[in-house]
Formats: sequence, structure tokens, C-alpha cells
Amino acid sequence: MNAVSSIAPQPITDEEVKAALDVAVAQIRRNLPEFTYSAQNHSSVNNFYPPVANNQWTAGFWPGEIWLAFEHTGDKTFQYAAQIQVQSFLHRIENRIETDHHDMGFLYSPSCIAAWKLVGDEDGRKAALLAADQLIERYQPIGQFIQAWGRKGVAEEYRYIIDCLLNLPLLYWATEQTGDQKYRDIALIHARTTLKNSVRPDDSTYHTFYMDPETGAPVRGATKQGYADDSFWARGQAWGVAGMAFSYRYERIDEYRDTFDRLLAFYLNKLPADMVPYWDMVFSDGDNEPRDTSAASIVACGLLEMADLVGGEAADRYRDLARRMIKSLADHYAVKDPAISNGLVLHGTYSKKSPYNTCRGEGVDECVSWGDYYYMEALTRLSRSWSSYW
Repeated sequence: MNAVSSIAPQPITDEEVKAALDVAVAQIRRNLPEFTYSAQNHSSVNNFYPPVANNQWTAGFWPGEIWLAFEHTGDKTFQYAAQIQVQSFLHRIENRIETDHHDMGFLYSPSCIAAWKLVGDEDGRKAALLAADQLIERYQPIGQFIQAWGRKGVAEEYRYIIDCLLNLPLLYWATEQTGDQKYRDIALIHARTTLKNSVRPDDSTYHTFYMDPETGAPVRGATKQGYADDSFWARGQAWGVAGMAFSYRYERIDEYRDTFDRLLAFYLNKLPADMVPYWDMVFSDGDNEPRDTSAASIVACGLLEMADLVGGEAADRYRDLARRMIKSLADHYAVKDPAISNGLVLHGTYSKKSPYNTCRGEGVDECVSWGDYYYMEALTRLSRSWSSYW
């Protein structure tokens, strides 16, 4: 990998987008023998993902990469491998294997909705609808939110996290498929609760927000994976930016667009010169802290999503920003040599332990599965008019 540039990146060209996609697809092809019948761990270990059982919240991103590789190449080898993964996801939701949490969208949109949209896989559709049913089981009418994880209704676990905005498209899709408005209604309610509580006055975001299980009143913002409760966890801000764009696609609510711009402005103001944030944006150059490349890819996808929705000068600005972010990743962070890593993008951060957070600490300065996926999604969006899995 080249040394990280201190010069602001230029926009990636169409030729460079294709070349970066070709490199990524070649890596995915190399990984098929090890990961067709296994899931990828949430993050690499010494830059190499180990194979694991399909029981993590992150398992949907690897099959999402396979589907993107299929779209780029038309090679049915990728289709077959991705459909083998679909069977694993159907088995998982039918047997409720580690599904008692809110991450059904992350699991089932890039794996099973993609399978349904691209090749009409009925098992993919069935699995995704079951996942939507599981997700709305976690809806809490008292407080009006989808509880993230833990025992439902227990005060110390009565919380949602900003990440859940990316699980909501599963619910909008379920309403489209079934005609039942309950999924859409819950998605709308959860998004409004997030807007009301999770965005701070300075346009940064809380990772986690606790609600009162008896009254439904907001209690406090906190973090699990950021540096501290009052710091600026990069990936949380990225989920907020992308989440507002995806929500705006389904419901053209002005507040979504306004919040998108506000969260984006805060994020951009905290970026180092190469447009790849430190894992928490309370840090800057010279703090000797790791980056989180996955946040850059998530924001790029959010920018490209919103650009498709709004048009005009704003869309041009969003696309230019996304191209600069992806140029930085492709030039300085993407894996070029399979001897170095079996991932796609280096220098992601899953959870870095600090004196002020509650995470275990893992996947620090590694490849992370969602970072690889969103990098490929961003490249795909830049390469063609793309029909979203979300």
C-alpha cells in the first residue's frame, strides 16, 4: 500500500472506477473457495478474514459483495455462490439463529433482497420477509423505536442505535412486497424518533440513545463504540448521513434532506486532508489513532444515493465529494496484493476500546466486512445506473 497522501484527493475517473472494480472482483473470486459455504468474520485478523459460521450481524455483507461481482461481470459462478449463501440465510432466519437483534437489514438486504431483485430467487424473498417480521418484533410502542439488542423492555437495554437507519429499507421493501403498511409505519416512526433524539445541536450524532421503558421519554445519549459519550464516532456519523439519504428515497420528507446536509457538513469539517476519518472524529492528525475507512465508503454511498434523488448542482456536488472519497480509498487503502490481505480495503476499525466506552475492542486497523461491501457498492454506483439492494 502506498503512503497515505496529505493532499486532498482528486475525483476518481470512470477508467479508475472500472480498474478498482476489476481488482475487487478478482479478490472476491479468489475468496470463493474458502467463503462459498462459510461466512466471513466481521473483521480480518492480521488483515486476513477467517471463515466462520453464519451467526454474526455482519454476515450479509460478503454475499452482497458476491452479488456486486456478479453484476459487474455477468459470471454465473458468482450467482451460484451467492445463492448458496441465500440458503444459509434462509436456514438462519427460519431457525432464529442469532437473530434477536435489529440488524436484519444488514443481514438480509445485500444477501437475500439482492438475490430476489437480480435473479428472482424465491428463497431470498421468503428469507427477507421473515427477517422483516423478526425486525418489527423489536419495535417498542413505548418510546416508538426499534430496540437494538438485549432483553426487550429492560431499562438498561431499552435503547436504539443510529446504525438502525440502514435496517429500515428492509421494512419499506416488505411493505412494497406484501402491501401491509405496518412495516413502513414502523420504519417511519423509528426514523422520526432518531431525528428527534440522536442528532445533537452541533449536528454530530449519538451512537446510542436510551429511552424510559415506563414513559417512553428520552433518557440520554451514549456510546458503545465511539471514544466517549460526547465524542464524534465516525461510523455513527456515517450511518446518519447514509441513513437520511436512504430514508429520503422512501419518504420525501424535507427534514431528512435537511438533516442529511447538516450531518454531512459536520462530517466533512472533521475530515483529514485525504478524506478518510479517524475512527472517532474527536481525533486528528498527530493523535496516533487508527482510521476507519469503512466510514468513508458508507458516506460515499449516502452521497451517491442522495445525488440520484435530488439532481441539479447539489447532486453534482455530492457526486464530486463521493468520487474524491473513493479515489482516496482506491489509491491509498485498497488491497492491491492478495499476499497482504484477502479483504478489499485496509485500515477499518470495528470497535476500539477506550476508557469511556463499553465495547470489547476488536477489528482495530483491519479490513471490516461492511467497509469492503460499501466500497464495492460505491464503485458500482459510480460505474452504472444501479438498482439498490436497500
